[in-house]
Amino acid sequence: MIRLAAVLICLAFISQAQERLPATPILTQHAEISVITIGPWQGELYSAFGHSAFRVHDPEYGFDDFYNYGVFDFDQPNFYINFARGHLNYKLGVDPYPLYRDYFIRHNRYVHEQVLNLDSAQRQKVFDFLYWNAQPENSYYFYDYFYNNCASKLRDILKNNFGSQVNFDSTYITTDYTIRQLTDLYLTHQPWGDLGIDICLGLPMDKKASPYEYMFLPDYIESSFDHATITSHDLTIPLVREKISAYESVPEDPPSGPPHPWLVFGLVLVVTLFITWRDWKFKKTSRWFDLILFGTAGVVGLLLFLLWVATDHKAAAGNLNLLWAMPLHVFVLPYYWKAKPLARSYFRGIAMLNAATLLLWPILPQQLNVFLIPVVAALALRAGWIGFRSQV
Repeated sequence: MIRLAAVLICLAFISQAQERLPATPILTQHAEISVITIGPWQGELYSAFGHSAFRVHDPEYGFDDFYNYGVFDFDQPNFYINFARGHLNYKLGVDPYPLYRDYFIRHNRYVHEQVLNLDSAQRQKVFDFLYWNAQPENSYYFYDYFYNNCASKLRDILKNNFGSQVNFDSTYITTDYTIRQLTDLYLTHQPWGDLGIDICLGLPMDKKASPYEYMFLPDYIESSFDHATITSHDLTIPLVREKISAYESVPEDPPSGPPHPWLVFGLVLVVTLFITWRDWKFKKTSRWFDLILFGTAGVVGLLLFLLWVATDHKAAAGNLNLLWAMPLHVFVLPYYWKAKPLARSYFRGIAMLNAATLLLWPILPQQLNVFLIPVVAALALRAGWIGFRSQV
């Protein structure tokens, strides 16, 4: 009797939930579902990789919607804390497609459309899912830079709804890039953004990406859909029925930015050489400079260590930038003046570690950013001076 009552309560709850959910419109025979690929834009770091979304267009109903998995809500509770910890809650947003298309065109970003080769039942199945997913209680998802983002969601929705009916032929991909190398391709004009990513993210970025994993990038969503098939009524047909170019970007100079890292870090090395030469000439040690240099490296290292062990940013694990950004600097520097033998021994070890990092740079399992070479050289030089030559 108790079990029967529990079942009845559950059924009543489901019934009420279904009543609250708006009925999904039945698409007409003229409806189309498309994949929209937006070209990169160098105005912002996040836009440098492009964008992907679904378009659902039914002229008889009069709607033309852009289903966008790249939306995040600043008003969600604890947004900045969750962002720092890696709890990146993105959501599906739905807006009129023409508004987005015109916005991207104004920013000179190409807009490509791939009309999917779906029959009426398949179109409805995809639309049913998108419509359900767009409801406020279903719209949020846990974002991952490389495995669950606005591009990969499109691939996963088709695979989850059609399974083996959809096949992505990856034989057209002949490169053997790591995930880090794939991101580097899009950041040629954003060296500081490239540097920041390379500093913050560790060994998981250096795994060889499978062709399936290339699809975290919108460009590869587009090309992979071009080489995909779907089985419909026992026939295997191309997944893309038609390609439409709504706009092709025109060449333009990238926006100017701050001085290049080579210039900034080259200057750091030159200043380090000069101060060390002056210390040698006048038989002194510029402790103030060492506090700035090693203190900065220590704070960076401490942040990287916390990013690894205290957050859910999986790509930040195993970060070999800790070889030069040593968190221990923060704790050792207060003893710089008080315990001279300890300081000399410590900095001897740091000098050898930084020198080894420079020598092994090309073969380290993590690809460190080459812009950091002057910084590591400066740290090695200064640590060597403290540990082997100066009187601290």
